[in-house]
Amino acid sequence: MPAFETLLIGLQHSGVYAVALFFFAAYPIVSSLVWVTTSLFFVLRWERDDDAPAPRDFAPPVSVLVPAHNEESMIAHSLAAICNIDYPDYEILVVNDGSSDATVQRVLPFVQAGRVRLLDKRVNEGKALALNDALPMLRGDIVLIMDADAAPEPDILWRIVPHFASARVAAVTGNPRVRNVDSFLARLQAIEFTSIVSLLRRSQRIWGRIVTVSGVVAAFRKSALFAVGGFSPDMPTEDIELTWKLQRRFFDIRYEPRAIVWMTVPTHFGALFRQRLRWARGLMQVLHRHHDVMRHWRLRRMWPMFIESVLSIVWAIVFVGMTTLWLLSWSIGYPPVGASPLPNLWGMAIATLCLMQLALGTLIDHRYDRDIWRYFPYAVFYPLIYWAFLALTTCLSLRHLFIAPPRQPVRWNTPRSGRGA
Repeated sequence: MPAFETLLIGLQHSGVYAVALFFFAAYPIVSSLVWVTTSLFFVLRWERDDDAPAPRDFAPPVSVLVPAHNEESMIAHSLAAICNIDYPDYEILVVNDGSSDATVQRVLPFVQAGRVRLLDKRVNEGKALALNDALPMLRGDIVLIMDADAAPEPDILWRIVPHFASARVAAVTGNPRVRNVDSFLARLQAIEFTSIVSLLRRSQRIWGRIVTVSGVVAAFRKSALFAVGGFSPDMPTEDIELTWKLQRRFFDIRYEPRAIVWMTVPTHFGALFRQRLRWARGLMQVLHRHHDVMRHWRLRRMWPMFIESVLSIVWAIVFVGMTTLWLLSWSIGYPPVGASPLPNLWGMAIATLCLMQLALGTLIDHRYDRDIWRYFPYAVFYPLIYWAFLALTTCLSLRHLFIAPPRQPVRWNTPRSGRGA
């Protein structure tokens, strides 16, 4: 027998392989159970009375900040929706970061109508620097930051602002919903944001700390932003980095599922792949920068989100490694140990819990997105396609976990035609 085949077969009978196989199967089961149970605690505590009107006895001035770079296809629609927000005292500022298209021309009618202010930067320096440059120009005590492709519901500020009555609250992240559900990939993302992203934020709120606010929609206490030095220009995911900086300073971050915005998601695998590669790289760099949280008892409330993030990375590595090993094993005609082309006990347990989790997320968010049930049949493709997709982008970004990010601004280019990130 060739040495390669001997090595391949011997590896599958080793103790390391047995541990990896157990973790590969157990992690999605345990994590799914944790997410489901803790998110139900959130629902029972904060979402039982979903028809109750938002309180209106606390209404400090708010600034809505919209960073933009090459957003000509979407920004006018978004600004029209932002101008229809129901709130007594708010302003809108668009910061254009060196756009090379007609973004400024799309914004000017709103400026001329007196509804919007424009900060027109002629050089693309990146989203974080654009946000930092705009902060001193805002008059609101609370800053709602929205992507230029996001269209909010009119009551969004009444849903978010009451949280800031608590002095410890530094940020409140909203609930982005997918608007362009006209393709298979977009509908798959609609299920993801309902049953993975939204459910996980509910769970993390119960744990006490959130891995990241939504880059699409989040509100911040302006004084807290200044207290932590604003956004980090050298991070590709400035939203994740800011979330960790705020929580290291013991600020509270909350999730408000009733704060609805409608967003555009990538509709092509290439654009989605680039987006998720950037997200994975950003998480790696944040974990690298904040690896010391595990050494400090006073930061112990951040331990669950750090450990969960690391375990998800390890699982992605095991996923890719196991898949590669099994394919090689089948190629030499040796049935892989622990793998079967037909569903077995582990596979059925994982698939069942995954679908239960997706169903629960869809049930919970159905009150905010009435059409989401129409796309639940696409949930069966989530573990088949998305797990492999996300595991691959995680592994490709792994090196960033071990190297410090370069100390230079991360520039952006995010076209919003449904193909962008």
